[in-house]
Amino acid sequence: MAENVWILGIRMTKFGKHADKDIVDLASEAAMGALADAGVTMREMGIMAAGNLMNASAGIGQQIQKQVGQTGIPVYNVANACATGATALRTVIMAIKAGECDMGIAVGVEKLAGAGLLGGGGQAKSDSKVWSPKGRYGAVATTDGRIGTDAMPGTFAQVGMEYGHKYGGATFELFAKISEKNHAHSTLNPLAAYSKRFTLEEIMGDMMIAYPNTRPMCSANCDGAAAAVLVSESKLRTLSLEQQRRAVKVAASVLTTDPYEEACQILPNVNTLTRNAAKQAYETAGIGPEDLDLVELHDCFATAELVHYDNLMLCPEGGAVDFFNSGAPWRDGSMPVNVSGGLQSKGHPIAATGIANVWEVCHHLRGEAGPRQIEGAKVGLAHVIGLGSACGIHVLEKSGL
Repeated sequence: MAENVWILGIRMTKFGKHADKDIVDLASEAAMGALADAGVTMREMGIMAAGNLMNASAGIGQQIQKQVGQTGIPVYNVANACATGATALRTVIMAIKAGECDMGIAVGVEKLAGAGLLGGGGQAKSDSKVWSPKGRYGAVATTDGRIGTDAMPGTFAQVGMEYGHKYGGATFELFAKISEKNHAHSTLNPLAAYSKRFTLEEIMGDMMIAYPNTRPMCSANCDGAAAAVLVSESKLRTLSLEQQRRAVKVAASVLTTDPYEEACQILPNVNTLTRNAAKQAYETAGIGPEDLDLVELHDCFATAELVHYDNLMLCPEGGAVDFFNSGAPWRDGSMPVNVSGGLQSKGHPIAATGIANVWEVCHHLRGEAGPRQIEGAKVGLAHVIGLGSACGIHVLEKSGL
């Protein structure tokens, strides 16, 4: 059996607008920060995986190396929708487990400030009255603006409404309360893009983007980067006791895509691949959802957070509304969710998010999360999902030292 892999160092930049920095600047800041946090240098890295979705014309990993150190190691440039950062992390984990190296670095970076609504293309439809077949799908037109939408707000609005229709109780007010929770949590996170608390009335009365998601219930497009240094267990045991104490074990690293389902060829299904990933992650880590002390999940919209309570099995199937109403996902609840403020407040620089969610969990397991610290946290889960579709889950455990 391949040996365990540990997170030795991790860093995220402040998320927000960084007009004075490009993607290489942001990525390099995160990478150098992660190396410093780990107490190692770029020369000790045996692999780099660099994630970027929207901006890199070519070779983002090689561009980062020119800033942080060109040592001739293999670089994997990764793009996998909103799961890009988690995929970069998993790429390094797999290389270490395969015995190709004993240490590596994963980076995710994005410049998204002012990007607008994602997914729909941002262009008006210019079809004539007669449809002319062309492109990959031949005579099949895209759905956007014709029979539905490909834009993220609309897609995830449908996901939430579908859950409410199936199980009941998912009202406009309930979704707004989920957003209220995350914005309240963000006030304790100095690296969040937005750290403002909103009242329920402010959230419900704000601009409607795609019912039931108003503007504060949507993830914030912003700039940012995150990076992590990973190490094999055998190499970790040669390092200082302080490095070993702060290291966080990767108890499970899982990546899934959609299995074939007739319906999901029309409406993206964020549920099945997430539930499949969660099952695999819990089995690999040898735990159940009841063993988690905190969860950072992909709340790109308030509607997404609700369905993922269910998909991650934090509640019985169909019980997400009751789970939220119990107070469990608040910071002082029995199963804190998105203590960072989530994507709705922390921000969502796409390729950085998968590693940033891991960053949050690691800091609680280390006891370094400051005023938002979940006391006694020993096990946490970080989740991301990107339409297309890809789901990444990492289960993390505190060092026993």
